[in-house]
Amino acid sequence: MKSRMLILALFAALAAWGPGTRPLLSQEKSTGGTVQVHMVITDEAVREGGELALLRAERVQVKQGKDSLKIDQLIPARGENAALQFFVLIDDTCDSNIGNSLNDIRDFINTQPATTAVGVAYMSNASIQIVQNFTTDHALAAKAIRLPRGSLSAMDSPYLSLISLIKGWPEQKVRREVIMITDGIDRLRGERPSGYPSSPRSGRTIQTLPAPPGPGGLGSISTDATTASEISQRYGVIVHGIYATGVGRAGRNAWEAQLGQSGVSKIADETGGEYFALGITPPLSFEPYLKRLQQIFDNQYYLVFRAIPGKKAGLQRVRISTDVPDVEIAAADNVWVPAENEPGAK
Repeated sequence: MKSRMLILALFAALAAWGPGTRPLLSQEKSTGGTVQVHMVITDEAVREGGELALLRAERVQVKQGKDSLKIDQLIPARGENAALQFFVLIDDTCDSNIGNSLNDIRDFINTQPATTAVGVAYMSNASIQIVQNFTTDHALAAKAIRLPRGSLSAMDSPYLSLISLIKGWPEQKVRREVIMITDGIDRLRGERPSGYPSSPRSGRTIQTLPAPPGPGGLGSISTDATTASEISQRYGVIVHGIYATGVGRAGRNAWEAQLGQSGVSKIADETGGEYFALGITPPLSFEPYLKRLQQIFDNQYYLVFRAIPGKKAGLQRVRISTDVPDVEIAAADNVWVPAENEPGAK
């Protein structure tokens, strides 16, 4: 209950924050049995460091099944539309040897533009501890970064912590993104049976890794990773991740670390984010990862298009692509589509 109140207190401050928070969507009525939806996409060069010209709507294609969808707007997330709410989530089960890399995070926060509001929280006990509410005072946010406690609680699950954050995050017509610093290990679930069913909406099969030597049997990604991915897509939150070594017996277990990486990577991939790791070896620095993350922020767009609704509101799988050479689109696998007659459907 206490953590829930903290989350509510955090987001109450959002009503007073408003750089670049102008409405992005028109108020057009639905046409031809479609409803207007929007999502944030990233225009990425295939080759590192490639220059990207401004992407135009006529070079983007959106498909829902076999149907090509009409694009209403493609708005660069720049200038008056550059508003970004960015949350740094650090797992308190991370080993304290992450310390040097925390300076990279502080530097990254300090270089954010005035249109970016930054929040900082720590994941533990299946929830979050907010140490800095959303603020455009980036020095204040950077100062809030501390060493992870490097300890275990009774209910450590980075996925439930992410869900707790997103469910308390009021929807606004701005970009909403998270970077998770974690080993991804679901210590709460402990022994997990193999063969969790695939996500009913994503169409993906949960990755099951080959069985390790010995009597352990098959392992699989935490089922909460699937739930966290679906909830992130439902509310339009893009999730990124950086691997950091965790403490305890699980943190020293290469098999558990691989499963944990697969869980966070799954969420990042399915929400349109990026996952950064060098296998299960701790990186010497986060700086190259954060440089890449900044390139992602700098090349994002609001894509507004008309989707075909189902009988009920729900996640619908879409595929977004471009015919621009050496460029690919990073986007969530699914978009939330209201029912055609649902209040607020356009």
